[in-house]
Amino acid sequence: MSFTRSRCARALAAGTLSVALLSAGTAAAFAANEKPSPSPTTHMTGKPKPTASPMGKASITLTTNKKSVTAGESVKLAGRTKGLKIGSPLVLQHEMNGKWTKLTPTAVVKKNNSYAMSAKLPKGTHVLRVVSANKAGKAVSPTVTVKVS
Repeated sequence: MSFTRSRCARALAAGTLSVALLSAGTAAAFAANEKPSPSPTTHMTGKPKPTASPMGKASITLTTNKKSVTAGESVKLAGRTKGLKIGSPLVLQHEMNGKWTKLTPTAVVKKNNSYAMSAKLPKGTHVLRVVSANKAGKAVSPTVTVKVS
C-alpha cells in the first residue's frame, strides 16, 4: 500500500511540475513576441526626426480686416500661432491656377504668438493662406478669400 501511495504522489508531483514548466515557457514565449512600448534604441541611425513642439502640432490662424477692397487698397492680415518659436518666419501665399505661390509680404511670430502683415493685391478674387516652413515641419493656416475690384 505504501508503494502505490508514493507512486501516486510522485506522479502527481511530476504532473504539477510539468504544468508549471509549460506555463512558464508559454508565458515567456508570449512575452517575447510582444514589442515593448516605447521600444528602446541602442544607437542613432541617420538624422533624428524633429518634432513640432512639446505642446503638439504647430498651427496658424488667419483673419483679414476686409473681405472686399478696391484696387490699390491694403488688406491687413493677422493671426495667432501655436507650437512655433518666436521669430519663426511666416509667408503669405495665394492660389493661382491650382498652385500656391509666394507673395511679397512676410512676417515673424511675435512674443505673444501673434503676427500681422499687410498686402496690396491686384484686381481679382484671391484665396490666401499663411505658411510657416521651419525645421519642425510645415504649418498652414486656413484660407481666406479677398475680392479686389
